Amino acid sequence: MIERNIAKAISELMLVYPVIALTGPRQSGKTTLLKSMFKDYRYISLENPDNRFFAEQDPNGFLELYNQKVIFDEVQRVPSLFSYIQTLVDESKTMGQFILSGSQNFSLMKNITQSLAGRVALFKLFPFDFEELNSHNLLTPDYSSMLVRGCYPALYDRPMPTTPFYANYIETYVERDLSELLNIKDIRLFRTFLKLCAGRIGQQLNLTNLANETGISIPTVKSWLSILESSYITYQLPPFFNNFNKRLVKSTKLYFYDTGLACYLLGIKSEKSIQESEFKGALFENMVINEYIKQNYHHGLYREFYYWRDSNGHEVDLLVSNETTYDVVEIKATKTILPKLFDGLDLLKNIGKETINRKILVYGGTESQNRSNYKIWAWNSIKIDF
Repeated sequence: MIERNIAKAISELMLVYPVIALTGPRQSGKTTLLKSMFKDYRYISLENPDNRFFAEQDPNGFLELYNQKVIFDEVQRVPSLFSYIQTLVDESKTMGQFILSGSQNFSLMKNITQSLAGRVALFKLFPFDFEELNSHNLLTPDYSSMLVRGCYPALYDRPMPTTPFYANYIETYVERDLSELLNIKDIRLFRTFLKLCAGRIGQQLNLTNLANETGISIPTVKSWLSILESSYITYQLPPFFNNFNKRLVKSTKLYFYDTGLACYLLGIKSEKSIQESEFKGALFENMVINEYIKQNYHHGLYREFYYWRDSNGHEVDLLVSNETTYDVVEIKATKTILPKLFDGLDLLKNIGKETINRKILVYGGTESQNRSNYKIWAWNSIKIDF
């Protein structure tokens, strides 16, 4: 079994918090991780109708039976439990008393903020990061196969073709979450919306354009995007507009948490298709930013991420906060290092001056270099400084 980097951070904070909450995409390995880490804890899934009925109808009796060293999976399915758990942990003052897990972030976080604020340490587990895959020699030398396959653990646990996996993922998880939170009458329309989102990876989000192409209203676009984000399908990267320049854009950029799912939605099914696709650069950029996000959460680093662009179209793909300074990262799918690849980094260095820490180029090749003014990283060697 591949060890997950997040285990260390969880182990540390469960000593000082009575409740640990782990969320993240469905099929990212949450249940496997918790069962392997906490073998002396009882595991109760609230997806199970019998368990859920017991918890809903008799919460006091339920928590009298399961009152300590318990993992409650998909706990958001019984919202009433959170207030009872609050009372128990306030009375017992036992650290690591409950571990809560859920895949629907909107519902989980709503109940946590209402009942367990200050009592819970929050963690997010994403599909495998590169370090985890590399520890078992599962990181391929060419990025094309990684883009298509994605990083969901099930695809590495056993031989499984990607197309049926992602087709089933959409149908069994995404659409189920959607139907529970929204009353959508036309699933086909939503699938069209998903595909249109995939075609906008790395682009500034234009809600009006997306609404017109899908044939829905702007409020519906906002609602559907919110559900995709709460289900860990997509996320939005905000622009940086602190003091670098007064003429900066304010639109977010859209990305998917897993490029394998995005490739499936775009009809890309092979490495050859990636190389011929107009989306190759955007998907590569998406994969690299995903790796930064995964390392950030898996190691408990609490960094913030932005992109930078001014009104003249000058852009840097990623800014990574590091206390009072920033790493600026340019991301290019090319395997050849050319002088023009550094233009954006140099521009931002001149504007930002002392606020810029490192200038990093992440590219599609396999050789990393340390130059006088730049760090050049192969795509599979990304590592945030801890």
